[in-house]
Amino acid sequence: MEQTLNDQFAQWLETVPGRYVRAWEQAAIDAEVVNTFGYHAIQIGLPHWDLLAQSRVCFKVCTAQAGVLPADQKNLVYAQPEHLPFDTQSIDLLILPHTLESASDPHQVLREAERVLVPEGRIILTGFNPVSLWGVHDWIPGLDRGTPTLPGDVIFPWRLRDWLKLLSFDVQSAQMGCYAPLCRQQAWLDRWGWMERSGARWWSFAGAVYMVGAVKRTPALRLVGPKWKKNRRRVRRPMVVAGRAADEGISKT
Repeated sequence: MEQTLNDQFAQWLETVPGRYVRAWEQAAIDAEVVNTFGYHAIQIGLPHWDLLAQSRVCFKVCTAQAGVLPADQKNLVYAQPEHLPFDTQSIDLLILPHTLESASDPHQVLREAERVLVPEGRIILTGFNPVSLWGVHDWIPGLDRGTPTLPGDVIFPWRLRDWLKLLSFDVQSAQMGCYAPLCRQQAWLDRWGWMERSGARWWSFAGAVYMVGAVKRTPALRLVGPKWKKNRRRVRRPMVVAGRAADEGISKT
């Protein structure tokens, strides 16, 4: 099933709307990862699509579940997104392109991502927005689907942000893109180009795809050590009062 899903999604990315989505997501993710540093970066799924091209992280890996892969694909690991074969707190950057929509348990995918990320590690997720002109095609019977058929649940952007916050992620960026209506021909897509230019300003919630970037925050630990300084009890000493007679005797002598 995963082989069919990967192949179908890869084929859809070569269509007119697929190239439109691919161009926007590639540019948005490139801008996010170009200034992210570290030792290990992982892309979860879609090995046909290199989203780590602009990353400066030293070691890059892409995971796949099954399927026919490109002949030149390097650093590939076969793994389920719900159970990643990486050590705890060992990954600096995680990219999940439409991974939650394809997963049977998206909550477990996010928990696993939180586990493998180092403190202050970065996660970037993309997905299709159900509240968009493309999403209407998926909800109204009789209309052609605007997005490829994915086996997972529909993930709303604001719902994803709540999930991330529950896992102690600090959402730092959220973008929408692809505001033009669903077009099967490039000529019609070009005619609606003005909507892409003004969509972010006038109807920013209605982009066909979204990207969310977050950082894993770890609560600071407060070390409690022994109390080195002990309060010394002050001992009152009796006051010595000299009498007048004694003072006079001393003065006479």
